[in-house]
Amino acid sequence: MYRTGEAHHAESALYAMQAVPDGPIEERYVDFVFQPMKTEDGQVWGISIQGVDVTERMRADQALALSEARYAALFSAMATGFCVIEMKFDAEDRPVDYKIVEGNQAFEEMTGLVDPYGKWVSEIAPGLEQHWFDLYGGVARTGEPVRFENPADIFGRWYDVQALRIGRPGAYQVAILFNNITERKQSEARQAALLELNDAIRDLTDAGEIAQASARVLAQAMGVSRAGYGTVDTVAETITIERDFNQPGVTSIVGTLSFREHGSYIEDIKRGETVAIADVTLDPRTAATADVLKRISAGSFVNMPLMEQGRVVAMVFVNNATARQYNEGDFQLMRDVAERVRMATQRARSEAALRESEAQFRVFAQATPIQIWASWADGALYWFNPQVYAYTGQRQGELDGSDGWLANLHPEDADRAAETWARAVASGQVYETEFRVRRHDGVYRTFMVRAEPVHDEEGRIVRWVGSNTDIEDLRSQSAELARFNETLEEQVAERTSALMQAEEALRQSQKMEAVGQLTGGIAHDFNNLLAGITGSLEIIGSRIAQGRFGDVERFSAAAQGAAKRAAALTHRLLAFSRRQTLDPKPTDPNRLIRGMEDLIRRTTGPGIQLEVVAGTGLWPVLIDANQLENAVLNLCINARDAMPDGGRLTIETGNRWIDPRVARTQDLEPGQYVSICVSDTGGGMSPDVAARAFEPFFTTKPMGEGTGLGLSMIYGFVRQSGGQVRIYSERDEGTMVCLYLPRHLGAVEDEPTPEIAHAPRAQAGETVMVVDDEPTVRMLVAEILHELGYQCIEAADGASGLKLLQSDARIDLLVSDVGLPGGMNGRQMADAARIDRPDLKVLFITGYAENAVVGNGQLDPGMHVMTKPFAMEALGTRIRELIES
Repeated sequence: MYRTGEAHHAESALYAMQAVPDGPIEERYVDFVFQPMKTEDGQVWGISIQGVDVTERMRADQALALSEARYAALFSAMATGFCVIEMKFDAEDRPVDYKIVEGNQAFEEMTGLVDPYGKWVSEIAPGLEQHWFDLYGGVARTGEPVRFENPADIFGRWYDVQALRIGRPGAYQVAILFNNITERKQSEARQAALLELNDAIRDLTDAGEIAQASARVLAQAMGVSRAGYGTVDTVAETITIERDFNQPGVTSIVGTLSFREHGSYIEDIKRGETVAIADVTLDPRTAATADVLKRISAGSFVNMPLMEQGRVVAMVFVNNATARQYNEGDFQLMRDVAERVRMATQRARSEAALRESEAQFRVFAQATPIQIWASWADGALYWFNPQVYAYTGQRQGELDGSDGWLANLHPEDADRAAETWARAVASGQVYETEFRVRRHDGVYRTFMVRAEPVHDEEGRIVRWVGSNTDIEDLRSQSAELARFNETLEEQVAERTSALMQAEEALRQSQKMEAVGQLTGGIAHDFNNLLAGITGSLEIIGSRIAQGRFGDVERFSAAAQGAAKRAAALTHRLLAFSRRQTLDPKPTDPNRLIRGMEDLIRRTTGPGIQLEVVAGTGLWPVLIDANQLENAVLNLCINARDAMPDGGRLTIETGNRWIDPRVARTQDLEPGQYVSICVSDTGGGMSPDVAARAFEPFFTTKPMGEGTGLGLSMIYGFVRQSGGQVRIYSERDEGTMVCLYLPRHLGAVEDEPTPEIAHAPRAQAGETVMVVDDEPTVRMLVAEILHELGYQCIEAADGASGLKLLQSDARIDLLVSDVGLPGGMNGRQMADAARIDRPDLKVLFITGYAENAVVGNGQLDPGMHVMTKPFAMEALGTRIRELIES
């Protein structure tokens, strides 16, 4: 101050003061003024100091600051919105604007205004409704507080507001406390809309009318231009709208619309997601199609998919001509309305179904010949169909009630029927009984009675429906049925036997058809073989007469070779034609086909080129080998017939793995199979012929040239063996028939290689009796027996053979042909001889198949069979084995 000459102020300086010596020290706040004292020439020569104690004022200011801090904290922490505004009036004293003086955080959050303080509402919230200015202006003018609920559309919210004037009257300041009640108002609006919807659809029974009423309520409650429902096809990406509700001036969009023509949001709908677009010009899913949407008053919209069993089937939608926001309250209202429509539609459909069901029941009850009746839950009967009245002769109403129906029951049945009915009504169990009812002419007939309870949705019994069935005639028939049942098993056995015989006859007929196909080629081959045999024998005789023995062995070998080939052909033909049941054994298909190849070549003739493609490492199959030969030969005959001008016939075998996918198409179990395929280069089959090829008696051959059983028998045999048959054929390309047979994991026995050993000699006195009507055979057998040391007795027919057998002559073994002249065959002769010689050993030698001897399928002990022709050494060995056995 001495330097500058300027005064100095020190405010609220804190001093520790002691008013009196040794008194208490007290802190005081003092305002000081330091005033310089100057000479005439302006030099400071001293300082004047004045102090004012301001402790009380300072403490009051501190208390005020603390109070204001607490107020500010409370003001900021309040969940209720708070602000102070200053009203503005125009020249005519009308409230036109207000300035926001201050406010808390909740005020900003509930209005969405950012840093609004000191600003006029007309600047920061243009378009705010006039009713806000009128209400606040009235409070500022009159000083009377108000409380009200109003919407602020510019904020999209509802508020619960309290307003009171503060400060001096001319300041026009108003304090406002408010809460956001938008959710409550939306909930109330939803409830009101849903109540209105319930009233609107309560009595509607048509699904379309229900949807239309709900669309109206939804559009009005949300304040949108249009609302409706549509059926969605997610594959075609379309929505079909049968009805919609449109505000005045808005055009309906009923029809089928393509989603893609209105945007890309169909992908969201396919996922079951609600699509809400506030402004079609801004959303990237609709920006390119905004003009199209605006033309149908869809400047903004909500599409809400409706799901059934995990897929989109329908959609509820709202459209608004202008842009607008949609919130969760809108979505919830749409969901609630859709759910009520679903339930109302189900109710309408259920009621319609119930009406239809009741109508059908009335028609059924009128038309059915049985008696129908109904009762209330307490057991009182109230309705009967006309058949009841026609039977009893009574008028409507006479049977009603708890006991009116009992008057027509037989006296012996009435009490029991009433007690059973009472128990059923009390327990809710099905009522079942029998009783006699008097007819209008006084005759009693027995009825079977049954009634079931009808429940409501809560499971309570509301009525009973019953029926009476006349069983008087049925009872009289029961006795006849019982008598019939006593003989039923015998009748079934007879019928089954007849069917089995017929089936076997059909199978044999099919075989004989194939045998007939063989006869021409077989006759030709036998002529060639016989020419070789007879020619060789003639040359041998000539050479012996001339004494030229050098060439005899060569011609003898030629004759034996031709004879063996003839024997093999005969064996094959007999095996093919014989009757037998399936006898599956492990079989090598390649070996079987090799054994048939010569027979097939002779059957198909020189015009057919036969090719056998045998798969390497072919698996064995468990099959009846003779039936498989039958099947393959029939397929070859069919292939030959399909190529009248010649062609190529191929038999191919192979291993096949059938996976699950192929197995389903082939009607097989997955696994390992062996295929045997017979293909030809003939004209092929049309699809309809191939489809019917396995049908019994179906044939494309002319009348009299085929039974139509070939392929059906093959199909049945292969299916019975666990396999499958398939036909592959194309017109003018040929046909292939494939047999698929399950692989057999066991081994196939090797074919025995005949080794003709030196036949063993007879023991002393051993005698063999030979019976055969063919002198040459009898002579040859006797000759070999004599050479082996046996005594031999001969007979030419069954009758003479039996006389010898009934004598006392020693006979260790009987060797007999089966087919003998004189009315007694070899089997009959042997059976008759065993009456006197029960231990007689018998060896049948026959040119027939073995089962011609077996007959019923069994040979008696000690009887054996050997088929002609055979090697003489083999016969000697067999005779020795049987005598010693």
